Amino acid sequence: MPLDPDHELFAAILDTGSIAAAARVLGISPAMVSKRLARFEARLGARLIERTTRRLHPTPVGAQLHADLAPILSALAAAEARVTGAAAAPAGPLRIAAPTSFARLHIAPHLGAFLHEHPAVDLELLLSDSYVDLAAERIDCAIRITADPPSGHVAQRLADNRRVVCASTAYLAEHGVPSHPRALADHRLLAADGQLPWTLLRPGGRVQVAGRSHVRTNSSEVVRELALAGVGIALRSLWDVGQALADGRLVRVLPAWEGPRDLAIHAIHAADPRPAVTAFVDHFAARWSPPPWETLDSPSGSDQIGIN
Repeated sequence: MPLDPDHELFAAILDTGSIAAAARVLGISPAMVSKRLARFEARLGARLIERTTRRLHPTPVGAQLHADLAPILSALAAAEARVTGAAAAPAGPLRIAAPTSFARLHIAPHLGAFLHEHPAVDLELLLSDSYVDLAAERIDCAIRITADPPSGHVAQRLADNRRVVCASTAYLAEHGVPSHPRALADHRLLAADGQLPWTLLRPGGRVQVAGRSHVRTNSSEVVRELALAGVGIALRSLWDVGQALADGRLVRVLPAWEGPRDLAIHAIHAADPRPAVTAFVDHFAARWSPPPWETLDSPSGSDQIGIN
């Protein structure tokens, strides 16, 4: 498919999020952007962008066209940058999506250093526990905790995601310590919607723990707070409860057992990312290798409770 100026215009509208912003980038009037977009859609015989009073978003065929054009435009920009010698300079808008709690604990504290190293980057961080559509939301890179990265993008594995059973000492003092995963059926379990049943593994063993959460919630952060408050037993990621385990607010239960290690922390981005995306991913890959939350877990320490 030959590239023409309308391809760049169409991509600019979606990348910037509005006709007015695209007009500023392209150096033409918003009226001209609207006119050229309408002419481009008429030429293709398809509506590419839905216009509402609040926002623009691509139609399904528009999203596919944008996904097809993105690597072509990126490659052309990289080729020009190599000629001008500007390829290595991270700059411009950078739109990142990440899970709420993980971003608060492990991304936000390191953003100052990233922006100090790359002052020309215009960063936007969007927090959501839902899997956003990268093309529709104009996301340059998404940090996701998943066992099944989406197809059509590069998924760079940044860190493992170990999950452990834990509770407060106050809860265990009142309700007793389970001696086996099957004994968890007699305890108050804590899990966000969709996180039960649990699968627990140890070398040579596998047990599924069924049941319902003692408190229903759609928030993993609430689950952690309930565990800290002594309400019940939770299966939590080490990145989420590592500090609480280290300072004794929580203790591991059944320390020989953990959740499956299929989940991992990935950076999801286009196949040919801009320098700003590469710089962001490299920045956090360096800080999470090895994952700092792993060092907070002490498999043989006194904070481990349970029969192996």
